[in-house]
Amino acid sequence: MTELAILARHLDALLGTEATPDYPGALNGVQLANHGPINRIAASVDVSRRVIEETVRSQANLLLVHHGMFWGGAQRITGVAYERLRLLFTHNIAVYSSHLPLDAHPTLGNNVLLARMLDLEPSAGFARYHSIDVGVRGECDRDTADLLEQLEAFARSNGGIVRSTRIRPGRRTRRWGICTGAGASSDTLNEAQLLDLDTLIVGEGPHHTAVAADDLDIAVIYVGHYATETLGVRALADHLTTVFGIPAIFIAAPTGL
Repeated sequence: MTELAILARHLDALLGTEATPDYPGALNGVQLANHGPINRIAASVDVSRRVIEETVRSQANLLLVHHGMFWGGAQRITGVAYERLRLLFTHNIAVYSSHLPLDAHPTLGNNVLLARMLDLEPSAGFARYHSIDVGVRGECDRDTADLLEQLEAFARSNGGIVRSTRIRPGRRTRRWGICTGAGASSDTLNEAQLLDLDTLIVGEGPHHTAVAADDLDIAVIYVGHYATETLGVRALADHLTTVFGIPAIFIAAPTGL
C-alpha cells in the first residue's frame, strides 16, 4: 500500500517539478493531501465538480490533473470553490497537479506524445518559456492535409473540433512545431518564423494568430486545448500503475475548447 508522500516524491523527481518554471496559479505537485494509502487513481485534464463527483463514484482517492485547483488564482472558499473542497475532504481525495512539467516531459509529455501519435519524431525543443522548451519540433515530408485528417480523428475521439488556417491542396509539411494547450501566440509564431517552420500544431490560440500565420505562410492546426492535453495525464497515470501497481482510470470531461 503506497502513501501519497511516496507517490509525490516519485512524481516530483520524474517530472522535475521544482526546477520547472510555470505560471503562479499552476502550483505544481501535491495541492491537497489526504490520509491513508492511495488505492485508486483518477486522471483528468481539469479539476471541476463533475470530475470530482466521478472520482468519488470511481472510489479513487488520488485525483491526478494537468490544470489544478488554483488555476484562476486566489479565491474565496464559497459557492463552487467550497463545494469542490467539501467533496474532496469528505471522500478523502488527494489532488496532484502537473502543468508545464508534464507538457515538457521527454517521454510522458503532451507534446512528445502528440508528435509520436502522428508518427513525427521530435529532434529539438520549441515554444520557449523562461529556461525550458515546452513544445517540440522536427522535420518530415508529409502532406499537410493528411496530418489535418489524423488530427481531426484524434480531436473527435476526445470531444473536440479541429480548426486550421488555409491549407492549399498538395501542400507539404517539412518543418513542424507542436505546442499543446494554448500553444498559438505571437511569441510562438515569431519563434516559428525564426526557425523556418512551415506547420504548427497547437491546442488553441487567439484570432490574430491565424491572421499572422496566413501572412507568414505558416499552416496552423488548432486541435483543441482540452484534446491535446489528455495525453500526458493518461500516460502519467499508466506510469504509476506500472511502477506502484495502483489501478487508474481516466475521467473524460471535454470542455469543447
